[in-house]
Amino acid sequence: MSSLKVRVDQKKLERAAYVLKCVAHPVRISIIDLLEQRERLTVSQIQEVLQIEQSLLSHHLTNMRDKGLVDTQRQGKNVHYFLTDTSITNIIDVINGSQVL
Repeated sequence: MSSLKVRVDQKKLERAAYVLKCVAHPVRISIIDLLEQRERLTVSQIQEVLQIEQSLLSHHLTNMRDKGLVDTQRQGKNVHYFLTDTSITNIIDVINGSQVL
């Protein structure tokens, strides 16, 4: 057993745990999936697909923005959300069984 060791750097493990805690909700995973498909979406576009209350969606988006998973860009009257790190979309592949953990 002496050759057994943790293969991931401690900082990477801490970041992974931080991100996984943030996305550990079906709505947030759905938001990631939608932003992978369209790259930039407004709150109303996301709300139309998810069919949830705007206040609940805003809560999730604010949480994800505070944690650095999404950011915003204003275009005229609209605020578009986008993923800050598209590698998080790998979680969708894992959930769908396309990749093995």
